[in-house]
Amino acid sequence: MMYFMNLNLNLYYHHWFNDFGVDGGSAATALTPTVNVLSKHFTTHTGFQVPDFEIKFLVAGAIALKALGSFLFVFGSTIGATLLILHQLIATPLLYDFYNYDIEKKEFLQLFIKFTQSLALLGALLFFIGMKNSIPRRSSTTKKAAKTKTV
Repeated sequence: MMYFMNLNLNLYYHHWFNDFGVDGGSAATALTPTVNVLSKHFTTHTGFQVPDFEIKFLVAGAIALKALGSFLFVFGSTIGATLLILHQLIATPLLYDFYNYDIEKKEFLQLFIKFTQSLALLGALLFFIGMKNSIPRRSSTTKKAAKTKTV
């Protein structure tokens, strides 16, 4: 099972790294308009100017965050689950911006379905962390008193 999961992750990230290229690949191209709209929206509402940055660094950071979180999560780490939650919270509204489309358009339904799937994954990660925290940990410092034998 672990070998299959490792193989699957290797193939998945190999595809991402090959597509990344020099300019950030197709992910950077697709994210550029969304980041520009989000930056203008942020500047309009807060008055703070978002500094200019290359989208390829955003894509590389997302890949690194998801890769590290996945690696740690496979071994049952709550830190890995927390990193994946952070990735989901940042990436989901950027990647699946269904709210920018009209309800009758085909893109709206496709993006909305992917958005809800991403929310389901977020819920599963939160459930994982909740279950890990609800299991009492064994304390190695407290030892039970030895029972005396009665004959």
